[in-house]
Parts: sequence; structure tokens; C-alpha cells
Amino acid sequence: MSWLSIVGIGEDGLAGIGEAARAAIADAEIVFGGARHLELAAPAITGKTQVWLSPFSGSVDAVLASRGKSTCVLASGDPFMFGVGATLVRHIDAAQMRVFPHPSAFSLAASRLGWPLQDVATVSLHGRPLDLIRPHLQPGARILTLTSDEHGPAALARLLTEAGFGISIISVLEALGGPREKIRSQVAVNFGLADVDPLNVCAVSVVALPGARVLQLAPGLDDSLFEHDGQITKRDIRALTLSTLAPRHGELLWDIGAGSGSVGIEWMLADSSLRTIAIEADAERATRVERNAKALGVPDLKVVLGSAPDALSGLEPPHAIFIGGGGSDPGVLDSALAALRAGGRLVANAVTLEMEAMLLARHAELGGNLTRIAISRADAVGGMTGWRPAMPITQWSWSKP
Repeated sequence: MSWLSIVGIGEDGLAGIGEAARAAIADAEIVFGGARHLELAAPAITGKTQVWLSPFSGSVDAVLASRGKSTCVLASGDPFMFGVGATLVRHIDAAQMRVFPHPSAFSLAASRLGWPLQDVATVSLHGRPLDLIRPHLQPGARILTLTSDEHGPAALARLLTEAGFGISIISVLEALGGPREKIRSQVAVNFGLADVDPLNVCAVSVVALPGARVLQLAPGLDDSLFEHDGQITKRDIRALTLSTLAPRHGELLWDIGAGSGSVGIEWMLADSSLRTIAIEADAERATRVERNAKALGVPDLKVVLGSAPDALSGLEPPHAIFIGGGGSDPGVLDSALAALRAGGRLVANAVTLEMEAMLLARHAELGGNLTRIAISRADAVGGMTGWRPAMPITQWSWSKP
């Protein structure tokens, strides 16, 4: 039986919601929401009101404590589009809810601009790093982003300019659906809008200048996109390695001996649901991994500073593991194999004879696949051109029963 109503409300207040949603507000013994939401719905509220607490986890506890009472939660727009509904459903069965969605800020923005929403990238930057927009910066793309406050549009314009997208058009859509609604557009490099409403959505029409940091949509990013000290899984090997790791929705990768973090970063770029824990013993490299993760649009990548196998203790069990550096210690491989979830994949790349011998032994013991990867690149030989071979890689891949 439902005891919780979640009502989406816009800047037009009660005028923009239906009779059933009004009744849910009026019948509630307690109504939760932001101060702005409670003010918009005030004429319909007959019960007690509770403004959201900080931190928000306290509000979730308060909603749970009202179980058994007729309870209403007010939300911005669509509660399940980067909204409070997505948070509450992790704690409350959907069968105990009635949800009355209002058009989301993305829907309102798309309708104002005439952008088919199915063709637009939608990104929430509300309380989240701006770097999350980077993978979506593709020439000709259209992006709708939620921001945190009145400073968000200017910060976004700076990021676009620094990344080589300075002539992109930013449209700032403020207080959509209400009497204060306003839409203004500027070129990112010349952005200077004043008195921006804290409640805003930014629409970006992406234009890439020569040399812009465009992240390709296939694995194997150019090595020059990563800051590194030579400790990096090179582009061709990285593409093959990621294919063998075979990322799937919602999975976690351990990147042991992360170096520059290139494999773990590209793992996360494959899908927004993917996560990486990068384990790196060198403090300078660990910091570099964090910088690379931000610069390439996956700031949520987690870095663990420490030496494997000790640094692996207590980490969430992974669905996949990559060992590219620091793997010649048999204890590292033993710990990795033990930690891997059932059905998980391990890929280890060996350059040295010592690590290759260890992988050959594990293949003989456990099976899996062995692959020798040898790549040559054309280079100058005197006044002519010849093939210059890179160091060969022995790759062992194995799936845990």
C-alpha cells in the first residue's frame, strides 16, 4: 500500500500540476521539500511541513521515519530525472509510492529551443564536477546541463574555452516555466552574462576549434591526451586490452599498478555506469592519475595510494582486474585472483621475461588465453623508412569460474 506521494512541481506552482497531485499534497500529514517548493505549494498544504535538512541523508531518514503516515515529498520537475525520487527509491519500494511527475528542466529546455530530446546529451552538474561534461564535447553535439547555481554557466564557459570549444554557443535558460523565465545566449569565449538566476539550465551547441580535446568514441585514445612519465599502456595495446577486459554495465575494475591511469580511465569512458579503482604505489603517479581522470571527464575514478598486494585489502571486490605494472610479485596475482568475483575477468600484460614466465605458469595451471602482441611502427632509417618494433607484450586473460 502506498503511503508516500512524490509530486513534481515547477516554477508555475500549483497551476502546473493536476488535481490528483493537488489532492496528494492536501491529504498529506507531513510535506517535505525545499523552501522554494514548500512556498510554491503552500496554498494546498494542510499538514506539517519539513524543509530538507543538510546533509540530505538526514532528510531521507526523516522521510523513512514517517512511514505509516500519509506523506508527500515535493520535487523539482520529474522526480526520477536526477531528482529526489531516484534517491528515495533506493530505500523505499516503488509499490509504496505514488509519483506525479512534472516536465523536467531538460524537457522544458528542449521545448524552448526546439531540440529533439532523444538527440541531446543530458548531464547533471548540480553538485557534481564540471569535468563530467568532457566526454560529451563532440563536434556538432547538443548538450543540456543542470548547474548548481548562478556561477555554473560562467564556470562551464571557462572549461569549454580551455578545452578548445570556445566558439560553442551557451544558452542559459533561467527559472523555466515561471514568471522569471529568461533565455540568453553567448559564445563561450566571450561569456559575460550578469545576474544569472541560480535556477538555470545550460544548453551547449558544441563547436570544436582546431586542437580541441575531442575524446574519440572508440577505445585507444591518443597517448598525448594523457599526462605521463612513460609509464603508460600505449594506445594500440590499450585498445586490445580494453576489448579483452570486456566492460559491462555497472562493473568495477581494479587497475593495479595504474601508472598514468589510462586503462582505468578508458574503462570508465565506455559507459557512465562503470567504475575504476586505480592502485598505484608511487605518490606522484597517483596524483597524476587523478589529474588525468579529471581532464578526461571521469573525475569519480578512485585512486588508492599503496603497494599491491597490501593495498588491495578491504577494497570492494571487482568484476574485472587489469595488471599492467608492478605485477611480477606472485603475491599480487594471487591476491587479485582471490578477490575477483565469480565470472569476473583478469587481464595481465607482461613485458619482462620474469612476469612472462609467471603468466605462462598460471596459464598452465588455470587455463585462459595467452596472446603475444607485437607492434611495429614506420620510422626513419637513415634517409629511408623502415619498421621499428616496440617491445612485445605477452597477455594472459582468464575468467573466474
